Amino acid sequence: MKLQRRLSYVALALVAVASVVSCADSTGSPTGTGGASGSAGSSGVAGTTGAAGTTGVAGTTGTAGTTGNAGATGTAGVTGTAGATGTAGATGTAGSSGGNSSRGGSVGSGGAAGRGGSGSGAAGRGGAGGSASGRGGATGAAGTGGGSAGSGAAGTGAAGTTGAGGATPSSGCGKTPPASMRYSIDVGGMMREYILSVPTNYNPATPYRLIFGWHPWGGSAMQVAGTGNSGYYGLKGASNNQAILVSPEGLDFGGNGLGWGNTNGQDIAFLRAMLERFKSEMCIDESRIFSTGFSFGGMMSNAVACSGLARAVAPMAGNATSGCVSGTTKVAYMGFHGVDDTVVSIASGRMSRDTIISRNGCTQTTMPMTPSWCDGLAANNMPCTCVVYQGCTAGYPVTWCEYKAGHQAAPNSAATLWTFFSQF
Repeated sequence: MKLQRRLSYVALALVAVASVVSCADSTGSPTGTGGASGSAGSSGVAGTTGAAGTTGVAGTTGTAGTTGNAGATGTAGVTGTAGATGTAGATGTAGSSGGNSSRGGSVGSGGAAGRGGSGSGAAGRGGAGGSASGRGGATGAAGTGGGSAGSGAAGTGAAGTTGAGGATPSSGCGKTPPASMRYSIDVGGMMREYILSVPTNYNPATPYRLIFGWHPWGGSAMQVAGTGNSGYYGLKGASNNQAILVSPEGLDFGGNGLGWGNTNGQDIAFLRAMLERFKSEMCIDESRIFSTGFSFGGMMSNAVACSGLARAVAPMAGNATSGCVSGTTKVAYMGFHGVDDTVVSIASGRMSRDTIISRNGCTQTTMPMTPSWCDGLAANNMPCTCVVYQGCTAGYPVTWCEYKAGHQAAPNSAATLWTFFSQF
């Protein structure tokens, strides 16, 4: 009878412990708990004449009680090891500007095998910001002596952002930059010149925006570069050391001064040669190259837009005289043109704009620009309208500003130009 009563107490103790373990395991964790703790093995029965030792508590590895009289020590069951939490998928790398493919999250590993219990691996989450789907956690191995294996849930990575997903550093990052001054470069056997302006606080580990400013017919590189913050169409001051600025010099056009006739593509070849040099010498963000200019400089900016060598352009009083390579390459675009221009007609400026509207997939529906560049103009430049075309491919807007003026650069445009370029 004493032996039966003692065994009854043992059974009640095991039920109580099992209930505590069951309650403790019933609460889910955010990442999913692995296999529940395995129940202790039943206590070893003592020898025929000896009473069994006290039962070991489940969850700790221990021997069952003291040695029973005349019997071998009964060993308690080893605690089942819980399945490890599944590791979440690593964050997917954001798409670089210009639409580079984003990588999905890496595979989240499933829960490890729970011994003595049925363990389920926690769900591996997909990487955020990657265009590809992050794969779910690997299937948790089956617990030894337990139930079925846990399976990691599939996670899906979010799509990478176009353009703003991150910089594309050039090979020149980490190098000492060239000085801010005039340079020459060989382009197909012809020496061409440009003026370079490097930020005064240049950091060789920072990929900078690169902005080209093209001069008008009869102008020069020095005319655009200037000597202070008003240089580069005001971008010298507006960019506040956040961009590398370049003022190229054109070739004689028709015996009437330097311009951008781009005969047989020679000015676009000049641009390509400069880009190759800059990328190897300085820390350039290859996905953020921009162009602006007035008159013949605006025409060259339109040619740059068609070439696919810039992320965004902002021509002023330009048309397609410098050429437009046929193709489908998209480019963000902001154009300015005076309605009374008798040198470069506004009709020809609109034609160049319409080429980009078509490439960017925009509709003919427009909405007023808010806030508008027109807001800061003097009364004699009114009326003025700045509109944004609707339905364009995401990241490739088209904005068009017309104002009362003849053939002139857009007045007070520096802040607007920098705001437009720096959004990319």
